[in-house]
Amino acid sequence: MFEKFRVFKPILAGATLRARLIACVGALIGIWLSGMVCARIVGAGSVFPLIVAPMGASAVLLFAVPSSPLAQPWSIIGGNTLSALVGLGVVYVVEDAALAAGLAVSLAIVVMSFTRSLHPPGGAAALSVVLGGQTVAAWGALYAFVPVALNSLVLVGLGITFHRLAGRAYPHVAPPAPVANPHGTRDLPAQLRAGFQPADIDAALRSLSETFDVAPDDVARLLHEVELQAAIRASGPLTCGDIMSRDVITVGPAEAVETVSALLLSHKLRVLPVVGASRELVGTVGLRELVNAQGAIEPWISKGSTASASDPAVSLIPALIEAPRTRW
Repeated sequence: MFEKFRVFKPILAGATLRARLIACVGALIGIWLSGMVCARIVGAGSVFPLIVAPMGASAVLLFAVPSSPLAQPWSIIGGNTLSALVGLGVVYVVEDAALAAGLAVSLAIVVMSFTRSLHPPGGAAALSVVLGGQTVAAWGALYAFVPVALNSLVLVGLGITFHRLAGRAYPHVAPPAPVANPHGTRDLPAQLRAGFQPADIDAALRSLSETFDVAPDDVARLLHEVELQAAIRASGPLTCGDIMSRDVITVGPAEAVETVSALLLSHKLRVLPVVGASRELVGTVGLRELVNAQGAIEPWISKGSTASASDPAVSLIPALIEAPRTRW
């Protein structure tokens, strides 16, 4: 009878149990400290609530799906605050509670959409104003700023700090796609010469006639990674260890520019790995860096990329098609 529970997967695609546990800890700390900070700012005996219910939904987005466009700082702060202001405006002109509730949520969506601050808990913030009745209405426009905006600001500040301490990127910014050829020619960057184009993603999203909670740039990153993983799976057992060089020519950071340049030319190499005293990789250096250099090569060392001998050989493709001065 417990067979069905063995295949139950409560974690959403793309998430892990560790990520969800981090989200739980983040929500606990975020809501708890938000209430404490607001209590210190407005005073524990204030007539204002120290924290409003929509912050619970904001915390779910902020800590569980921090890469979502709906969970970014402006979405949380602007969405909640503007929606509360919309709710206050609706209560002021509409007496019927049911109609006011519908209008508040509807207009909140409109306002958030035009201000690029769409945030689902904003609908709850607008609705809370209507359901709060005369008590909330008596506070006037101040309610949208204390506690709603104050709660949102504190929660976002704690979220930024928490995610950075946890080693996660927030606010979420997708790495920019290459837009120019690093070699100064009219050709498209190598990454854009094959496969899908940004226009293909836009066309696909339009053809599906659905709204997805993901930015097009993130879709592109995901699809490129899918292509790479599919190529790795299809390439068979070839590993980096099968094709890597064993007799590697290396130099130290203190080597003279003339010596390293001579090595590059005599061995017909574009770059050489630079290693430290313990043979650890410090970086790479190539002829391009050394054209006008003098003295030791240390100031001209570029960051190098590494791969394990057991890594699939196809996984080197992204590194090989990027700018050669930072890869070897």
